[in-house]
Amino acid sequence: MNPIAYIFLGILALLLLFLGVLLIRTLRFKPKKQAPALEQEEDFDRDRVIENLRTLVRYKTVSYRDASLENDSEFEGLIARLPELYPHVYEVCSLTRMDGRALLYRWKGKQEGEPTVLMAHYDVVPVNEADWEKPPFEGFLEDGVLWGRGTLDTKVTFGGVLFAADHLIAEGFTPEHDVYFAFSGGEEVNGEGAIRIVDYFEANHITPALVLDEGGAVVEGVFPGVSAPCGMIGIAEKGMMDVRYRTKSAGGHASAPKPHTPVGVLSSACCRIEANPFPSHLSEPVAQMFDTLGRHSTFVYRMIFANLWCFSPVLDMICKKSGGELNALMRTTVAFTQMKGSSASNVIPPEAEMVSNIRLNPYDTMESALSYLQKTVKDDSVEITAIHGMNPSRISVTDCDAYEKVALAVSSTWKGTITTPYLMVQCSDSRHWGRISDRVYRFSAMDLTTAERATIHGNNERIRIETAHRACEFYIRLMRQV
Repeated sequence: MNPIAYIFLGILALLLLFLGVLLIRTLRFKPKKQAPALEQEEDFDRDRVIENLRTLVRYKTVSYRDASLENDSEFEGLIARLPELYPHVYEVCSLTRMDGRALLYRWKGKQEGEPTVLMAHYDVVPVNEADWEKPPFEGFLEDGVLWGRGTLDTKVTFGGVLFAADHLIAEGFTPEHDVYFAFSGGEEVNGEGAIRIVDYFEANHITPALVLDEGGAVVEGVFPGVSAPCGMIGIAEKGMMDVRYRTKSAGGHASAPKPHTPVGVLSSACCRIEANPFPSHLSEPVAQMFDTLGRHSTFVYRMIFANLWCFSPVLDMICKKSGGELNALMRTTVAFTQMKGSSASNVIPPEAEMVSNIRLNPYDTMESALSYLQKTVKDDSVEITAIHGMNPSRISVTDCDAYEKVALAVSSTWKGTITTPYLMVQCSDSRHWGRISDRVYRFSAMDLTTAERATIHGNNERIRIETAHRACEFYIRLMRQV
């Protein structure tokens, strides 16, 4: 046999070995066992759940960055109504009010230590009522759907937590450990309420065993090749930063422009950044999600996720081309959102600026992201500065009782759901708890369609009444465990 034949056979053997490794790893990449769902059904006053939520929606607790635009009487009116809506909570639980419209309830448990904190916010974002099909603050109920601002974000969980506690207290139930309900009236504007509550815990040396805030939900069709509903439990969230890009010129009449105007310079910078996205990094939350959901995927996708050591460049290319949620999980993203130039169409602006919203991957920081942007733009005439922002949150652990309790409550409430850790790409008040706990989780107790998720912060926000019922079931099941 000549040398060329030996080389060919060697290459063939290596290829077969490579394919064999891929195949074996794929076949061994099977779904992990999840805790069996609890079979006990929870019986409660479902009509009262909805009527209470309708009442909460009717209060126009709209928060603004300009506090002078807020109607304080709406916030105070809602708070004053709570004893009527949830009387047993007020019989048993203590309430501490703090700055930033923070409400902290304490439900004393049978023994000290290992408290649970359940979070929500009762402020909502503004609405353009003319664009709504139904009135946003009337609690309009029709065909099993409740319309209104805050029905999803997050008066459903605010009311769900209080209703679940009220129901259990009426049953005579007492939790093993303390349960705190931590509510903010300014989450939508990054208010101080949640920070004040964490300060209180830190000052009193209280370390929570479990913290749960809004975040993921039960969704379908969010992971390639997985048809089952997925319960997405956030164990971390990306950082956020608004960045300003500014350049100056001598201005002048538009009839005799120089080769590059300020707007042109910024446009070029924008194009360079969009053409050179941040490098991908497989963070721990995303790696855990791939390892969980990838095992439930179809064979081709299972092969990819079982062999990321080989296929990560392919996955990265797909993410870059498609954008969207999967890409957001893999890298720091940049979305250009604002641009300002001249006040007249025939005047070259003496100064132009644009703004981008950055969502930081756990591998990046505000400082490292600014450095990357400057290196990518490569133009000293463009001044790049951070307006404001925050670094990514602490990553919470999943190999613990706290995570398992949340996962069990999810799988028991939405039967057939695959529970998985994931990285939350939005920001929430839960990030503040990272300084005192690594057991902070983000799950909005709802099953939501793509269309329903699109109404959050948008027009026609609404919730199916069975979704609101399930939220209460979830919190009842969770509270029974703590």
